[in-house]
Amino acid sequence: MLLNQIDLNLLVVLDAIYTEGGITQAARKLHLTQPAISHSLGRLRDLFADPLFVREGRTMVPTPMARNLIDPLRRSLRGLEATLNEAERFDPATTRRRFTIGLRDVLEAIVLPPLMEYVSRYAPHIDFGVVPVDRRSLEADLATGALDAAVDILLPHGDRVRRQRFAADRLVVLMRKRHPLARRRLDLDTYLRLDHVVASSRQRGPGLEDLELARRGLQRRVRLRCQHYYTACCVVGVSDLLLTMPEYYALNLNRHFGYRMVPMPLKLPSLDTYVYWHATVQHEPANRWLRAHFARAL
Repeated sequence: MLLNQIDLNLLVVLDAIYTEGGITQAARKLHLTQPAISHSLGRLRDLFADPLFVREGRTMVPTPMARNLIDPLRRSLRGLEATLNEAERFDPATTRRRFTIGLRDVLEAIVLPPLMEYVSRYAPHIDFGVVPVDRRSLEADLATGALDAAVDILLPHGDRVRRQRFAADRLVVLMRKRHPLARRRLDLDTYLRLDHVVASSRQRGPGLEDLELARRGLQRRVRLRCQHYYTACCVVGVSDLLLTMPEYYALNLNRHFGYRMVPMPLKLPSLDTYVYWHATVQHEPANRWLRAHFARAL
């Protein structure tokens, strides 16, 4: 017998008849009509090819088939009920749960320390797995549960994906402390005249700042393109190259490097950060808790 052939409500009816000893009593317990219970019993008899209950006076006596079914059935129903109640309550202090989050590596150092500081104290049984965001499959990953949530810039998506803006960032410029221009104001002409290092996980393509410069017919010289901002920061320390990067991450890294940090000498759109989730978990207590604490961390 396949599970997709069984109506869960029929099993609840079977348990009620067994417990109450009759159709009328089961109908009263389940707040259903007597004909509805009788109809369900008929379907159960067809399903199991067995009478299940036979009338003896005013009592419905279970058959051997019903007696064999009742204990594992009750365990399954109680287990399912407990699972549903647990999902409905979601107490972060006691719930055991693992969340998988899509997160750009730039944001890991910003989001994860404050998130885990809080979780370690108040949600000791909740674990996290952080994976890269694949923007091509984001909607599918959220729909299937491969991701519980994702954090990224503004992305196009279908109407089953929800999003909320949680943070707005800006670009800043880092230079070493003894850079020839460290004590001078960095204007746009000077910025364009100097050489730059760019950090990008992509093999090619302009950054936001290069797109905005190109819109104005301007261009800077990129002498080095590397994969990670940490590496770029190390290069800044031994050269006169400038590094343009998001301010939140720059503040985090600069605690270790102590470089001079100045505003980007060009007005740019803010770098908005969004949290994405699927419509099916919009009101799920666990996912709502996750999104709330991402907001706290960001």
